[in-house]
Amino acid sequence: MTLTSFGPANRIKRSAETHPLTWRLRDDGEAVWLDEYQAKNGYAAARKAFADMAQDDIVQTVKDAGLKGRGGAGFPTGVKWGLMPKDESINIRYLLCNADEMEPNTWKDRMLMEQLPHLLIEGMLISARALKTYRGYIFLRGEYTTAAKHLNRAVEEAKAAGLLGKNILGSGFDFELFVHTGAGRYICGEETALINSLEGRRANPRSKPPFPAAVGVWGKPTCVNNVETLCNVPAIIADGVDWYKSLAREGSEDMGTKLMGFSGKVKNPGLWELPFGVTGRELFEDYAGGMRDGFKLKCWQPGGAGTGFLLPEHLDAQMYAGGIAKVGTRMGTGLAMAVDDSVNMVSLLRNMEEFFSRESCGFCTPCRDGLPWSVKLLRAIENGEGQAGDIETLLGLVGFLGPGKTFCAHAPGAVEPLGSAIKYFRHEFEAGIAPTSAVVPPLARPIVVGA
Repeated sequence: MTLTSFGPANRIKRSAETHPLTWRLRDDGEAVWLDEYQAKNGYAAARKAFADMAQDDIVQTVKDAGLKGRGGAGFPTGVKWGLMPKDESINIRYLLCNADEMEPNTWKDRMLMEQLPHLLIEGMLISARALKTYRGYIFLRGEYTTAAKHLNRAVEEAKAAGLLGKNILGSGFDFELFVHTGAGRYICGEETALINSLEGRRANPRSKPPFPAAVGVWGKPTCVNNVETLCNVPAIIADGVDWYKSLAREGSEDMGTKLMGFSGKVKNPGLWELPFGVTGRELFEDYAGGMRDGFKLKCWQPGGAGTGFLLPEHLDAQMYAGGIAKVGTRMGTGLAMAVDDSVNMVSLLRNMEEFFSRESCGFCTPCRDGLPWSVKLLRAIENGEGQAGDIETLLGLVGFLGPGKTFCAHAPGAVEPLGSAIKYFRHEFEAGIAPTSAVVPPLARPIVVGA
C-alpha cells in the first residue's frame, strides 16, 4: 500500500506539522507499537486533555476545528458530540468506532488500524473523556484479520501502561475498550445497523429519532464515529484549532487533511494524506501518475462505489465536499477510482448493482425490490437483450430509490453511480437494446420521476 507526502514523487517528507495522521508511519510498513508511538509524541495529547482541559472544552475544541466525519457523510463531529446528554446522572454511555469499512474501493481505515493502532486508541480515549463514556467498542469488519490482531495487541499494551482501564492517568476516569469483529455486512456501515449488530440483532437500520445520542447501544446514550475521524482528534488537541484549519487549501470549506487515494489502471495506485482542497487533477496526475501506458481515462469516481461518475474535465474540481458537489456528486470516502476506456459501463454498473443488491438488508421495499430489478435490466442490456423502455425504467428506479425515498442511505448510494453512468454514457446502454424489441407498456415500469 503506497503512502506519499504533499509533494509529488516523495520530494517532501511527512512531518507532524503537515501530516497529522501519517507522520508516524514506518517506512517498512510495520505497525508502530507503544514504545515507538510514545517516542513519537504519542499519548501526549491524551495527557494534555486529561490534565489541562475540561470535558466540555474538548468538545468545543473539536467543534471549533471544523472536524467532520470521514466515513462519507461528513457530519460535523463536534456537533454530533454535543448531542450527547449533559445529565450527569446518566452514568452509562458508549463510544463506538465504526471500523466496518465495506465500501468498495476504500481501504484508508485499514491502513490506520494495521499500522497506527495506538493513534486510534488515543483518539478514542480523548473522545471518551470528552463524552463521559465508560466503555468503547471498535466494530471491525470481520475480514480485517490483521487489523484485529494489531488492535487487540495495542489495547493490551495500553492497559498495561495505565492508558486504558481504571483511573486512567490518575484522573479517576475509567474507560474500557473492546475490539468486536462483525459478521460481514455492508449495511453495518450505517450507525444504527452497526448498533443492532453489536447487540446481536439483525443488522437493520433503526428508525430515527430517537438518535443514538439519546437511545443507542442497549438503550443508552451512544456516539458513533469513523476510524479516520477519531484519529484526527489527538492532533487537534495537541496543536490547536488555528493550526488544524491552516492545513486545508484556500477555498476548501472542510478543514484539515484527508486520506485520499486512486485505484484503477493508474501508474501509481495508492493512498496519500493530502489537504482538503487539492484538485482531482493533482491527485490523479501528481500522485497516481496518470493512466498506465496504453490506457485512457474514461471517467472516475471521487470516493467509493456509492458516488457518481465524473468525466476527465471534472478533474479540476477541488477535493472537499462542496467542491465535488459543484460537479454533481459527493466526496464520499475520498478514495477515487479511474475507469479506463476499455471498460463497458453497462458491465461495470451491473457488477456494482449486484453488490449493492446483495448487501441490502431487505428492510424497506424500494431497496429490497428495486435494486434486484436494476440488476435484471442491466443483465439484459449487457447481453444485448434489453427492451425498449428499459433505460427509462432504470432512470425511474434512480428516482424512486433516491434520497428521502428509502429507510436509510443504502439505496440512494447504490443508484447514484447508475444515474450518472446513464447521463454520461447513455449510448452504451442504448447499444444493448435489441433492435426488434417491442416498446414496454408504460404501466409495466415506473414513471420517470420529474418527467
